Amino acid sequence: MPRTVFCRKLNKELPGLDLPPFPGPAGEDIFNNISKQAWDEWMAHQTTLINEMRLNMMDLTARTYLAEQREKFFAGEEVDQAEGYVPPTE
Repeated sequence: MPRTVFCRKLNKELPGLDLPPFPGPAGEDIFNNISKQAWDEWMAHQTTLINEMRLNMMDLTARTYLAEQREKFFAGEEVDQAEGYVPPTE
């Protein structure tokens, strides 16, 4: 049976991540308070931001920006959207 967490983003009990996504307090907080579903949603949004804004992940400024966006995303606050991005149609 998968472990569950009360997801801070989605406000309900859902399956949690198998492991913290990265080391340190922020990774532990996500592991304990964010569901796999919310994490997957963040990963999709993060990928869009990286690609559409052409962020260089070797740049500390870009990594700091994404960390700030991640915190806002999981807190339910407004996050930046990739300007001009049009989601693919099925």
